[in-house]
Parts: sequence; structure tokens; C-alpha cells
Amino acid sequence: MIQTVIFDLDGTLLDTEKYYFAKWKEAMAHFGYHMTDEEAYSVRSLGMPYAPEHFKKLYGEDFDYDKVHTYRRKLTDQVLDEGPIEAKPGAEELLKYLRKKGVRTAIATAGGVERSSSLLKRVGLYDYLDHIVSARQVAHGKPAPDVYLYACSQLHVQPQECYAVEDSPNGIHSAYSAGCKVFMVPDLTQPDAELEKFIYKKVESLVALKEYF
Repeated sequence: MIQTVIFDLDGTLLDTEKYYFAKWKEAMAHFGYHMTDEEAYSVRSLGMPYAPEHFKKLYGEDFDYDKVHTYRRKLTDQVLDEGPIEAKPGAEELLKYLRKKGVRTAIATAGGVERSSSLLKRVGLYDYLDHIVSARQVAHGKPAPDVYLYACSQLHVQPQECYAVEDSPNGIHSAYSAGCKVFMVPDLTQPDAELEKFIYKKVESLVALKEYF
């Protein structure tokens, strides 16, 4: 039986993905770009070095990713610091259950470790987790497998011995490429037929994962 779970953070354990979605669109509009909902969905959990090229494909070779991304981060940091932050429904119940069962847990996030730790403490989830790793600690962010491979190394397990829990296509591809069995708990979007090929199971809530342990 698998005894290790690696979670994405934003949109999976924390109800924060909606802020990144909104602030990307706001930042793009600030610099004169129209970002569609579909385009905003496509950049969820998209890490370096892939993000700049992705934006240039969408908005042209002269797109200044660093400038827009810096402004978007400022907007997002403000809402994360000042706005209400909530855990996703069932997050605490699931993490308590996994801790009781002796299941080891980690976070594999695109965000920084310090910020992620702070948010987890605010919603009361931090003490249920064994490790927090960030895509900023590895060479390639999601959808590359690096952050999941690094999380597995910190937990001293092989990827095949881990479940991953994700909400976005980039995160799912990252975990799958690492060799993890991937659960999807949809947040802003549902998976299409192509994405479902990479998903071990789709569940509609975090508490539904309890039956697998």
C-alpha cells in the first residue's frame, strides 16, 4: 500500500488558485494585453524556464515576461497578505486522517517555501505536513518532473511509491512524468479527454481520497 502523498498547494490544499487567475488577467490588462480565461488557465503552475516562452507564443516575441510577472506577483502578494485565505474543503480532515494512518505527506508547489509555509500556518495545515518543496529549488518548474522528484528524494521514497494530488494540467504532467500516480481534484477546470490519460483517479473532493488509505 502506498504510504506517501505529495500535494500541490494552490487550488489543491488552499483555495488560492482563483487569486492567481484573477491577478494574471489584471496584470496583463495593466500593460495593455487582453488575456482570455483559457489563456489564464493555461499558465496555472507553469514554471521556469517554460513560462516566458509560453507567453511569447501567445503575445509575441517582444512580450516582457519579467516585467508583467513581477507586477502580477506584487498584486498576488498583496491579496495573499491582506485577503482571506482558506483551506480547500476537506483539507484538514484528510491531512489529520493521513497523519493518523502514518502516511507521510509533502507539498510540491510553484511558490516559495517561506510564503507557502506562512499560508499553511494561517489555515492550520502546516503541522500535518512532513516536507515543503518548491519549484524554485530545482532547475525546471512544472510541467517538468523536477519538483516531484525532489520531493520524493526528501521523503526518501521512489516516485512509484507516491500518490500525487493536483488540480492543474501542468501539475498533473509534472507528477506523472516523475512516475507518481496522480489524483486530480478539479478546482477551476475539469480535465479533458487528453489530460485524463495521465490521471490515475479523478475525485471531486479531498475527503474522497481517504478510501485509498
